[in-house]
Amino acid sequence: MKRIQKYFSFFRLRFVMGLQYRAAAIGGTVTQFLWGFMECLAFRAFLEADPSAFPMDFSAVMAYTWLREAFFALFTVWHADNEIFEGIVNGNIAYEMCRPLSIYHMWFARTVGIRLANAAVRCVPILAMAFLMPEPFRMTLPHNITAFVLFVLTMFLGLGVTVAFCMFVYILSFFTISPKGLRMTFTSLVEFLAGAIIPLPFMPDAVRKVLELLPFAGMFNVPLRIYSGDLFGREMIRAMELQCFWLAVLYITGRMLCRAAQCRVVVQGG
Repeated sequence: MKRIQKYFSFFRLRFVMGLQYRAAAIGGTVTQFLWGFMECLAFRAFLEADPSAFPMDFSAVMAYTWLREAFFALFTVWHADNEIFEGIVNGNIAYEMCRPLSIYHMWFARTVGIRLANAAVRCVPILAMAFLMPEPFRMTLPHNITAFVLFVLTMFLGLGVTVAFCMFVYILSFFTISPKGLRMTFTSLVEFLAGAIIPLPFMPDAVRKVLELLPFAGMFNVPLRIYSGDLFGREMIRAMELQCFWLAVLYITGRMLCRAAQCRVVVQGG
């Protein structure tokens, strides 16, 4: 119990720190709202150009777009803890390895804390403006309370998958001279595969079926499509099962890789 409290203290510290950057939160909120509105206009133009090629209901796409912008900090891979990368590069990781705690769980708690803080200060104004938008760009409520409950549940599962994958990137940085290449590669790749650029239903069917089996689909794709009503029934249950599966796989693999990295790490030539 005391060990859990220690990890919770790291989570609380990062959460409180994340709430203090108000100027960054305001700038990020305005940027994400404007970006979301431009995407809404682009989807509208796409629908008017060829309605038969539009794979989702337009109101579902609007809900998907606004939710993605509101909770962008929860699921995007590039939004990582820079202090962890800096500690690996400059050798400060040695101080954390001296603590009688698991580095993996400590970093996991810190990453969850900063993501929840950034999402908390941005989601409310973005969603408030989205619900006040004129038709057809207005954000809509979920079809029923069950969809909302499952949306919240899959949001937390998606956050777990995202953080577990980010932990994988942190640990791989032990084996490189600089983590910049890893971050650039994974950011560009995952943003596309997770549905952060366009929803996965807009992909060709053969590509979409493969992407839905990968862990990245459990980040943006599953919770946002459940809320919008585009994902339901057996497909929804299957998507949630894949979220749990990939969360377990990434967690176990990350723990094993973390132990291997700690056994061979060299700090500043020591």
